[in-house]
Amino acid sequence: MTSSTAATPLPPVQSEMLVVTGMSGAGRSTAANALEDHGWYVVENLPPQMLGTLTSLVARTPGSIPKLAVVIDVRSKSLFEDIREALRAISAAGVTYRVLFLDASDDVLVRRFEQGRRPHPLQGNGRILDGIGAERDVLKEMKQASEIVLDTTDLNVHELATAITELFSESGPVVLRLNIMSFGFKYGLPVDANFVADVRFIPNPHWDPELRPFTGLDPQVSDFVLLNSGGQEFVDRYVHALEPVLDGYRRENKHYATIAVGCTGGKHRSVAITEELAKRLAQQPRVVVKAHHRDLGRE
Repeated sequence: MTSSTAATPLPPVQSEMLVVTGMSGAGRSTAANALEDHGWYVVENLPPQMLGTLTSLVARTPGSIPKLAVVIDVRSKSLFEDIREALRAISAAGVTYRVLFLDASDDVLVRRFEQGRRPHPLQGNGRILDGIGAERDVLKEMKQASEIVLDTTDLNVHELATAITELFSESGPVVLRLNIMSFGFKYGLPVDANFVADVRFIPNPHWDPELRPFTGLDPQVSDFVLLNSGGQEFVDRYVHALEPVLDGYRRENKHYATIAVGCTGGKHRSVAITEELAKRLAQQPRVVVKAHHRDLGRE
């Protein structure tokens, strides 16, 4: 059994099942969301009696669900007996599985329930602490048998998601996916942009008869925008300004962001700058970049 607040990466498993359980309020939903972000097929609130059926399905179709996470709420003696039988059935079926147990100190669990303004499911007419104590009694053996015990006492939701990422993402730390989009202001602002850059300060190739027929994807327009009109200096400074933003996104487990680059028609300047930004930002650590030209071809 491993008990730690600092996640140590585990060796990747080709095909496996992860059973997620633990104390109410310790972060099961946050863990489930983080696993789903990294390609796990997540089934939440599965009754333990159904675990055997799900295991049989996985065993009959090997490789169909290479990473399956099952989040189980075990809060009674009868349910605990059911999950013990189900785990034995998983082993008998030859499916590899691990158990992740999420825990936290009593005072932190009490504070989380009070902040959420909801009772502990086992407290009945008593106090929150009474419910926590009853749940600990039921889950003591489960915790002792778990391969991974993650203490979330000192973790906020972002730090817990990071810990889950480090434990169960094959690619390691969070990958931030950036969509760099060119657009034309005359067609309207993109509604989903996190950042908007206005590059209409760059001289417009539209007014050069030799450049007008081409787009920002063509080298003659790209060279004009980047080399002769201050475009390269803008890209340099903009990438530098974005570096702490990208670090913060990764730290806060934000996985997607859209950077919109606009000129008048979305044909020349914004396209060339978008391509150069995408090339530069793709060199950042743990970033995947896709360039998209929303209004190219509309003129």
